[in-house]
Amino acid sequence: MTNAPVFAVVGHPNKGKSSVVATLSQNDAIAIALEPGTTRARQDYPLTVDGRKLYTLVDTPGFQRPRRVLQWLEAHSISASDHPETARAFVLQHRGDDRFVDECELLAPIVEGAGIIYVVDGSVPYSAEHEAEMTILRWTGRPSLALINSIGEDDYSDTWQAALGQFFQVVRKFDAVRAPFEQHLSLLRAFGQLEPDWEAPLERATRFLSEQRRQRRRQAAGLVARALEDLMSYQERRTLTLNQIAETSDASLAETLRDRWYRHQRQREQALRIDIEHLYQHQRIRRQEAELQWHSQHDLFSEDTRKHWAVSKRYLATAGFGAGAVSGAGIDAVTFGSSLGTGALLGGLIGAAGSYFYGDRLVLPALSIGPMKDGLKTASFGPVQDSQFGYVVLGRAVDHWWHISQRNHAGRDLLELEPADHHWLEQLDKASRREIQKAFERCRKQRALAHQQREQFAAAIEHALAAYDDWRLNRA
Repeated sequence: MTNAPVFAVVGHPNKGKSSVVATLSQNDAIAIALEPGTTRARQDYPLTVDGRKLYTLVDTPGFQRPRRVLQWLEAHSISASDHPETARAFVLQHRGDDRFVDECELLAPIVEGAGIIYVVDGSVPYSAEHEAEMTILRWTGRPSLALINSIGEDDYSDTWQAALGQFFQVVRKFDAVRAPFEQHLSLLRAFGQLEPDWEAPLERATRFLSEQRRQRRRQAAGLVARALEDLMSYQERRTLTLNQIAETSDASLAETLRDRWYRHQRQREQALRIDIEHLYQHQRIRRQEAELQWHSQHDLFSEDTRKHWAVSKRYLATAGFGAGAVSGAGIDAVTFGSSLGTGALLGGLIGAAGSYFYGDRLVLPALSIGPMKDGLKTASFGPVQDSQFGYVVLGRAVDHWWHISQRNHAGRDLLELEPADHHWLEQLDKASRREIQKAFERCRKQRALAHQQREQFAAAIEHALAAYDDWRLNRA
């Protein structure tokens, strides 16, 4: 089997090389800084899926003395046919030479057989000083591709396109921070066309990456479903002795349990965020300088959050009817069908009515104190009283998933999540709506989901992720 391809990412210092490597290798641990010289030695970053290495990106230092290197090459070459060997000779002769440390580091993987990804900043004007770099790379004779990665706001990409086209086989615009997933695959296919030996492994790589993306969405849906089951059914409990009952007022007890319940719910939501981030290999979203934040007025239990993420009464009525009809079907089963469907109809109407009339506000738990037993009483707070809380958590979770799934690994900016301007769940199919509502109602009553119910719930959440993805795409 052909070895996995290797690509050396090269260029002038501080033009986005490390950002390109971070994105294409799905590695957010790669140092990215504004000052030149962040990368001083070649570093290999393989992309592995299910234990299979698909390809390797090599992050390299920037050119420092390209004109002097080119002068040496021209002085030691007889004809164009010996250019690759001359480039190899330069690396062998100047290893350890302090004057050409960076050039040797960046040329070494290329003369060893790596393909070339040359990165320029399209937001700065083209300059002839880059021609020495591009000429050196052409001397190596390796398959080459140039990327115009615009870092600033200005756009000189047309000039760059014309100049780069004279030196490189393929020239593409590529925003390392914001490029969509399909552009990643497009680059791999382009390289496969430049080198016959790479065509098959890179075609496999695109298939593996596409399948990985589908699997991640499915896994994300499972994570969201499990978190929702926990959040909807959670109950904070405390057992009291006779002395404690005498010393503790109901108001004080309710406040204590409520605060613990709120803390648990917030922590569980935060745990879900981290699980989703790690699923997509975002291991280093910093919680201080670049925290994934909700604005303070959009706390999990704030009124603004309910307004943005709770669903409409009309939505709850339709979803509630589906869930109620299923529970009402039990009446028909008990009467062996003699009710002629009356149970299902009645259950549906009750479910719809309850969802409708309580849909305008978020009904939170109340304190419950059980009867005395063996000198002890148990006080509890939770679970939630209506399904709107589930829709609030679901909306926030799906929006967070979407931002993480779209975020390239070169991103280092603050990721702020703004509520949507209208509710996207209207796009979801009716069967998935009812499945979600059924799960919420069951969890609210603290009934554990059976294995099949849990799978159906996760499948409905996956449909919700897809619906949100389509909705965001149509808004763009």
